[in-house]
This record gives sequence, structure tokens and C-alpha cells, in this order.
Amino acid sequence: MGFETWIRDIPNFPKEGILFRDITPLLADGKAYRKAIEQLSDFARSCRAEMIVGPEARGYVVGAPLAVMTECGFAPVRKSGKLPGETIRETYSLEYGEDALEIHTDAIRPGMRVLVADDLLATGGTMQATVKLVQRLGGHVVGAAFLIELVALGGRARLEGIPVVTLVQYDG
Repeated sequence: MGFETWIRDIPNFPKEGILFRDITPLLADGKAYRKAIEQLSDFARSCRAEMIVGPEARGYVVGAPLAVMTECGFAPVRKSGKLPGETIRETYSLEYGEDALEIHTDAIRPGMRVLVADDLLATGGTMQATVKLVQRLGGHVVGAAFLIELVALGGRARLEGIPVVTLVQYDG
């Protein structure tokens, strides 16, 4: 299935010169959305994942249904100060500055097989920080799953050694 049909291009969003790849048409089509999650589920099963971890917010719309389809648990990764329990924090670089992500300290057991999931792989900074959080808790990242990959931005290189699957790839 060519999922490109359900990805809408929004020029100059969120700022001039950016071509935003919008997944909301995919999410709005229940059959296409289900098919996308089923394809990512096949990958998660092949990795023998026990837990799915996704960063907010769009990582939830991929990771949570993926967890349900594979009968894995789901652990959210959030911006600093948003999780109520004890957390660990990982800082990462943005184009102009820094940000930080957190995960509950009891979200991952040592040795647990974890698949990380998000809507988009671009520069890989968010996912690299997510992987570091999982690893700091003793988890083993067995795969990374995305709806879209912006190949020219090189995010896959930041996930070296981790099997990656994407449903749609854009060169530009």
C-alpha cells in the first residue's frame, strides 16, 4: 500500500521554507491507519519487542496502537515536568538551543526488549534522546519504527546499530 496517498504536504509550515509532511489524512482514514499500524506491528513482532516507547505527541499516535496490536506495553516519553512519577531526563540539541525528554524510572525493566516509535524520522535528535533514556534504564532497543523518514536529514545515522523501518521515505 502506498501510504504517500494519505500524507499531505503543507508548504511553509511551521515557518517559511519548510515543507511539512502532515499525517492527519492518514489518521482520518481508519482502514489506512490500521494498515500502517499492522505493517509496523509485523516489524515489532519480528524484533520480539516487549515494550513500545514513543515520544510525545505524535509518537503516541504510532506507539500506542502499535502496543495494542502487538500486545506489548506502552511507555510515554514526555517533555520535562509532564510525568507525575520519578523520572530520568535526557537533554538533546535542537536547531536553535536544547530541549529535554523524560521517562518514568519504572517504565523499563533491565534487559527488556524495546521498540521505539514515532511518526517521523528527520534529524533523529528526539529519537536518539529516547533511545538513550531506554538504555539508561537498562532496556535493549531492538528496533525503531516510523511512518515517515526524511532521508536527506540523516536521522537514521543517529540510530546506528538499531534496525529501522519506515513506511514512506522522502528524499527532499
